[in-house]
Amino acid sequence: MAKWVAVAREADFEDQPVKMVIYDGERIALFRLEDGIYAIDDECSHATASLAEGRVDDHIVECPRHGARFDIRTGKHLSFPAVTPVKSYPVKVENGNVYIYVED
Repeated sequence: MAKWVAVAREADFEDQPVKMVIYDGERIALFRLEDGIYAIDDECSHATASLAEGRVDDHIVECPRHGARFDIRTGKHLSFPAVTPVKSYPVKVENGNVYIYVED
């Protein structure tokens, strides 16, 4: 059964536009962009590296290990060496809480 779970507070992004959270043992990277907050798996689909530690340019994050790029809004891979996307999660913000939609 899918559900919305609170993983952060909107205030967490005041000083830092990127936050990594752990839900049910999974690392999830949250990014605050100009048009909202987005969530994708934190681990690059090419090699073990934290996307939350990558360089963000507009809506694209670059893996700090080998430079693979991903669309933060969808998780789609945009460049080699990554050949598969990372999972993205629907996000909503209510009453200052950031929620992601997860499958059980």
